[in-house]
Amino acid sequence: MERKKQLIVLSAPSGAGKTTLARHLLDVFPNFKFSISATTRLPRENEINGKDYYFLTEEEFLKIISENGFIEYENIFGNYYGTLKSEVEKHLSNGEIVVFDIDVKGALSIKKLYPESSFLIFISPPSLQVLKERLIARKTETPEQLKRRFERIEMEMAIKDQFDYILVNDDLEKAKKELVNLVQKITQ
Repeated sequence: MERKKQLIVLSAPSGAGKTTLARHLLDVFPNFKFSISATTRLPRENEINGKDYYFLTEEEFLKIISENGFIEYENIFGNYYGTLKSEVEKHLSNGEIVVFDIDVKGALSIKKLYPESSFLIFISPPSLQVLKERLIARKTETPEQLKRRFERIEMEMAIKDQFDYILVNDDLEKAKKELVNLVQKITQ
């Protein structure tokens, strides 16, 4: 019998729905914990420090890097994002199931460090065109930021086959059901 997975890692290009799906998992499974990433970017409206992210200064972030305190980190569009080792170790030692909402490179880093405990799910958009339309409709980025996101999407889509499962989010309700069924199988 394969060991149950404790680290459920959702990754996707921006706008594919990973945050919506991660929140859905946490609603359906209230005993699951959310892995709160650290970032140097400024909070968006309604984001709360310690709940959505740990908002750090660049100086604080670089100090944690120098202390080897991250499982993974990356500079994306001028801001650092990372997963604190201390957070993940705490959840694992407590036997808790943790949901991650992180970028693709971070997901692969977790798989490398915790191959037995992690399960990587790539949330794929139905098409690149739909994804671009979603990002434009969000109205959260400048045209220059959108251009950089579109360039990054190609890299993200190119490595999706390294994930344990690819979930196509073409219908949100269907994707939610598929995700819940999958997570029940790998965590029970």
